[in-house]
Amino acid sequence: MGLEIERKFLVKGKFKHLASKKSRIRQAYFSIDPKRIIRLRITDNKGVITFKSNIQGELFSRNEWEFEIPLKDAEEMIKICLPGIIDKTRYYIPACKHVFEVDIFHGKNAGLIIAEIELSAETEEFEKPEWLGEEVTGKPQYYNSNLI
Repeated sequence: MGLEIERKFLVKGKFKHLASKKSRIRQAYFSIDPKRIIRLRITDNKGVITFKSNIQGELFSRNEWEFEIPLKDAEEMIKICLPGIIDKTRYYIPACKHVFEVDIFHGKNAGLIIAEIELSAETEEFEKPEWLGEEVTGKPQYYNSNLI
């Protein structure tokens, strides 16, 4: 079983020049029930299915399992997902011992920019770059599964 400990922030400044790489992402969902999210993601030329579930009493942590699938299968499966597709460009920004993943959303979510950081513990401290804005961890309106 995997574990995801993640914090989310809005972005208020320039960051693209700090990116080590970027990817185009399309994702859709088979389930958006907060207790059991099942996501299909196509990143560049790779398909991945992810299963997530809440952990009782935890603020930032969730169980997470990811499985790579053939791109051809992912392209077919995305057609049977729930209505709505997230389209975004992800920038990978190294910051000390972490990497922020900054998503610029396209389509109906155009204008939204969210940075995420994965931590090793809920209490882990990290340096907040000047371009990081308001924390939105735990605010359902910023969950990708609610942006579809």
